[in-house]
Amino acid sequence: MKGTEHDLPAEGSGNPVNRKSVLDVISSLERILVTEDLPTWFTHLRSRAILRKSSKRHFVDPSLAVAVLGGSSKRLLDDLEFFGLIFESLVIRDLRVYAQKIDADVFHYRDSNGLEIDAIVQLRDGTWGAFEVKLGSSKIDEGARNLLKLANEVDDKKVGKPSVLCIITASEIGGTREDGVVVLPIGSLGP
Repeated sequence: MKGTEHDLPAEGSGNPVNRKSVLDVISSLERILVTEDLPTWFTHLRSRAILRKSSKRHFVDPSLAVAVLGGSSKRLLDDLEFFGLIFESLVIRDLRVYAQKIDADVFHYRDSNGLEIDAIVQLRDGTWGAFEVKLGSSKIDEGARNLLKLANEVDDKKVGKPSVLCIITASEIGGTREDGVVVLPIGSLGP
């Protein structure tokens, strides 16, 4: 089957997928509230990095993705990369629910230097906090480095200092690290 300029290669099949068809499916998923875009946080930087503008798409309920793919706890544990994406969507969902209660917005951050932060929660008065989502404790140091780098790159004279730098994890142990970054188990997010 010969593709057109609007076709995308379908992974593993050798057959192209029409770009318009993909966009139609994505649009349908948004309309029926299966997915929701997480907008980019635009801020003032001290660095020359260029902020990326594209939104990040998350499942409104990540369990839908797991169910559609026939996921089980064993399959999730066998594919930690996929499990990490599902866990991130779960945390973003929870952050959105809690942010809504305090009249705040949730964004993500990504710049041209490769720095990416999973969630920025910003109140109407401009107060903000940055959150990294890490499934396992082996990624906590990496998350802390990212958060501290962001805190050093934003122009705090224009947007203020972050009120919190936090890593949300699936582990059961939390606390505040020596560098001031808070490690928070996802179970602590509940009321």
